[in-house]
Amino acid sequence: MNYQGKRWEALREQAFRRDRYRCRECARFGRMVPAERAHHAWPVEEYPEYQWALWNLVSLCSGCHDAMHDRGTRELTERGMYWLRRTKPPRG
Repeated sequence: MNYQGKRWEALREQAFRRDRYRCRECARFGRMVPAERAHHAWPVEEYPEYQWALWNLVSLCSGCHDAMHDRGTRELTERGMYWLRRTKPPRG
């Protein structure tokens, strides 16, 4: 996925606006931290059909985004699995 293009920037901005520019993981614990990354709850590598879906993006700070994936294996961590389970594709 191209994370540098205009389409991605527009989608990322929509997610940030929806989440009030706050990290949703930090908010779970009562912390108000600015969002810096948009995380795909359903990983693009496994679910390419969801790569451009706004519902699939979670606004996160850099630290929380790093905690979503094992950077060696690229597998989701338990925190990443939490967001995958919590973020459901719309019925349609």
